[in-house]
Amino acid sequence: MSRTIRAGGRIGGLIAAQTQEQRARLRLAAAAGAVVTVAAVCLLGLSGWFITGAAFAGAAGAAAAQSFNYMMPSAIIRLLAILRTGGRYVERVAGHEAALKALARLRPQLFRAIADGAPETALGLSSGEMSARLVQDVDAIQTLFVRRSVPVSLGAGAVAAIALASLATPLAGLALLLSMASACIGGVVIARRLAEPAGRAAQLTVGALKDRLAALEAVTPELKAYGLERWAVEQAATAAADHDRAQIALTEAAGWMAAWQAVAVAVAVALVVPASAGAALPLTALAALAAIMGIEAAGGLVAALHQNGAAAQAQARLDAALPDVATEYPLKPQDDAVALIGAGDPLSPPARLGLFGPSGVGKTTLVERLIGLRPALADEMRIGGVDIADIAPGDRRALFAYAAQDVRLLDGSVRDNLRLAGPADAAAMWRALDDAGLAARIMAEPLGLDAPVGSNGERLSGGERRRLNLARAYLRAAPWLVLDEPTEGLDAATEAHVLAALDRRLAERGQGLILISHRTPPMALCPRTIRIEGLAEDGRIRLASERRNAA
Repeated sequence: MSRTIRAGGRIGGLIAAQTQEQRARLRLAAAAGAVVTVAAVCLLGLSGWFITGAAFAGAAGAAAAQSFNYMMPSAIIRLLAILRTGGRYVERVAGHEAALKALARLRPQLFRAIADGAPETALGLSSGEMSARLVQDVDAIQTLFVRRSVPVSLGAGAVAAIALASLATPLAGLALLLSMASACIGGVVIARRLAEPAGRAAQLTVGALKDRLAALEAVTPELKAYGLERWAVEQAATAAADHDRAQIALTEAAGWMAAWQAVAVAVAVALVVPASAGAALPLTALAALAAIMGIEAAGGLVAALHQNGAAAQAQARLDAALPDVATEYPLKPQDDAVALIGAGDPLSPPARLGLFGPSGVGKTTLVERLIGLRPALADEMRIGGVDIADIAPGDRRALFAYAAQDVRLLDGSVRDNLRLAGPADAAAMWRALDDAGLAARIMAEPLGLDAPVGSNGERLSGGERRRLNLARAYLRAAPWLVLDEPTEGLDAATEAHVLAALDRRLAERGQGLILISHRTPPMALCPRTIRIEGLAEDGRIRLASERRNAA
């Protein structure tokens, strides 16, 4: 039997793996950030000392001015300026390169983790929700990489600033230490009270806005047909207003944090200057400017905290989309024989099985359970003598080429959509299109196979979309072909062409067929048919088997 285990690939684990992979760049960014902060603190402090000292030397007379050594301080100032500029460049390049490379690897890993997870989770995400998670949410956690150098920069800046202030008096250094600690504590409090809730709300509302817009865009023809344009605009405006309010709250939180930093600078200077009493005026100026830059270094932490709420909410949303547990499937099918328990002997390719019954009784549900698009129930179906509940969904899907009734197409070319089934050359694509009754239509396009189909095939009619979906299934190399209402909406002549080509193709390839239809012509292809009667109380499909001669 299958069993579930804790999954090791949730978002925290994926982020940790990317952090480990990018550790060299992140360490370089942290080291460069420390150099930038130390250089900035020393640059401003030394500049203040130099200007004040030069002023006093000039005021003391010509002899003092001539004896004042301005060459060494000015050289050090230039060196510090170069270090600050170069260090900032290295920090930004290394930090953002690490973040962008990590995110470029993280997105496909997330997509794969979602796709490999429980079908009800992956298929339950709308296109807007999926886009919001893979774009906005992943972008939000970029700060976890870019801001990783902040603690190192803060520590280096604090040490440099306190050391410079202590040159005036040890008491000045202590006063600056207390001021920086207060600035950090105050910034943390404001971030947790104001910025984090606002950031979480902003991340939630941008996802809701994108989901709402995607949902409305998908039903644009219906909205126009029923005169609901104004209602749709109101729905979009409501979602946009919610996001705007969250963004305003986040901006206001940033304003409060900036105001607190300004207050912290004023308090630090007010404490450090009196604590420097008794020191020479140039050293007092050095201590005062060191206090300003020390609080400025703490501002990097405050800025990082401002984005924590959005990053935390993004992580929570991504965690919700990822599987919390993984399922181990110890068994694999011994062959490709399919058996519906209680409906006779197993069937192996090139057998053909038709499923029919009233709408809503569970025909599509049965097939989706079989191929791993819905959770499987034990003791309902077997593949190769193994209960499908003990076979990994991916192993099951490898046995079937599926053309669903609800057609989904990429916003790309005909070729792009056909390639989803697997590698195929142009000749194979044209053969599949011809068998699906669509070759003439695509040949009429100037771009042929490269003709765009539009968003979810909007440039094609409903019947053409269905036939393109059928051609795509033809190109997948699998023992079984599973078709759900393949000729629905087709005229009689086109249906006859499609069914004749299907019959010929199955015979040539030795492929099995599982067909869902309520129409007589398609069902005539199947020597064996099973009537679906509905769902039992335990959720299983109720079957009634019948046999008839092949058409």
